[in-house]
Amino acid sequence: MKIQVSNRLSSLTGYAFAEVDNEFVKLKNLGITPIDFGVGDPKEPTPELIREEIKKAVDARKSSGYPSYVGTEDYRQEIAKWCRKRFGINLDFQREVTSTIGAKEAVFNFPEAFLNPGDYAIMPNPCYPPYERGTLFAEGRPYFVPLLKENRFLMDLESIPKDVVKKSKILWIDYPNNPTGVIASKKFFKEVIDFGNDNNIIIASDECYTEIYFNEKPHSILEFSKEGAVAIQSLSKRSAMTGYRIGWIAGDENIISAFKKLKTNIDSGTPAFIQDAAITALKDEKHVEKMRNDYQQKRDILVKALTSIGLDDCAPDATLYIWQKVPQDMDSVGFAKKLLQKEIAVVVTPGAWISTKFNGLNPGENYVRFALVPTLEETKEAAEKITRHLK
Repeated sequence: MKIQVSNRLSSLTGYAFAEVDNEFVKLKNLGITPIDFGVGDPKEPTPELIREEIKKAVDARKSSGYPSYVGTEDYRQEIAKWCRKRFGINLDFQREVTSTIGAKEAVFNFPEAFLNPGDYAIMPNPCYPPYERGTLFAEGRPYFVPLLKENRFLMDLESIPKDVVKKSKILWIDYPNNPTGVIASKKFFKEVIDFGNDNNIIIASDECYTEIYFNEKPHSILEFSKEGAVAIQSLSKRSAMTGYRIGWIAGDENIISAFKKLKTNIDSGTPAFIQDAAITALKDEKHVEKMRNDYQQKRDILVKALTSIGLDDCAPDATLYIWQKVPQDMDSVGFAKKLLQKEIAVVVTPGAWISTKFNGLNPGENYVRFALVPTLEETKEAAEKITRHLK
């Protein structure tokens, strides 16, 4: 029997992080254990208080059946409390909050609720791949706005052609930004809100990194307006809960209502015992502060090594990523390969792999991304190898 995949699926290129995994395997096959800064999956264990809570919750929920599509009331109430304490946002947990199966599910499925074939979704470049992939699966059209150093890696909304704006339904923003590590200003958020309101475009703000910062506290889009806007959050990075698949969307109740309707046709929700663990995570800030301190230590060690070999100081303001400018005589793939030589054996993501060539420009071509997920000792080892072999 001949199996044929859909045109939609066959037109997609490989998922960038799967390609990073392939390079990792090649080194392992040579008997070398690489230090992997490629994929943003924290190696540190989920904090003990969260793990202990989930053990109790499994027994407490032993007869709970299918979970709620939109999340338990306790979980959504805790989200509303946390958002009020952290951002000063008042949310109606019944109408303005819904649980999600992590952020990826929310991001990928979100366009299905709002795009018709041919509608545009505007997004940063580089960006989290599901912004684009979700748009394509919804039969929409991605429009990429390059994140450039001269604009402090903020999206230049005025550069978007008027005919694209007229046909656009969603604007994705991502601050603190993956991969550049930039925090958006209040001025930028206000401009984004005005842009959405003036053009009847939904603002979808990916805020999964708001809790990993090193000085200034990042803002939420919802501090500036709930009308026409939603914030997508996750426990994955804040609480090292990547494997638990738990997050939420909050904001404009009309947008949330439509997304809830979509969810009931796609999934059956996150297990209630995981939501119980997420409540415990949201109530505790000590483990988050420790995580921030650990990331800052690793950031500083790696930045010192990279600047010591003559590279630009690209220390991020937030997130667990360093968006490192490569040497002038190399592109992103070339520098990544140099780091993969067996004497160094460091895995990074070439910026060209997580950016898209659009209108003749690939803004990631001269960058690589370090995800600060190896342990502190591994980071020190990587820094020493970089300094010794590339200086």
